Amino acid sequence: MSDKTRFRVQFVNQGKVYEIFARSVYQEQLYGFVTVEGLLFGERSQVVVDPGEERLRSEFEGVQRFHIPLQAVIRIDEVQEIGMARIRDMSPGSNVHVLPGVIPPGKGQGQ
Repeated sequence: MSDKTRFRVQFVNQGKVYEIFARSVYQEQLYGFVTVEGLLFGERSQVVVDPGEERLRSEFEGVQRFHIPLQAVIRIDEVQEIGMARIRDMSPGSNVHVLPGVIPPGKGQGQ
């Protein structure tokens, strides 16, 4: 991949849809997770500051790399330009759903 490669990653975290931009997205040795590295944010020199992007910037401050469970990933796109990072609520009419997690042993298995 070239230095110009950028990715837009959308994933679900605690009932909200996160949309972030990164330099690198790959599956590492941690089975069942996607690794996101090199987060990208818009320029801070803008006159108008988006509070959603500032919240993401502060949440991921100091993070070099993080891992997202595969079932939380909505989509990953390779893009030319980075856009506005944001957090959205999952609306009731949305077609985005969280897959069920692992059922603990002994629960829901007829026991």
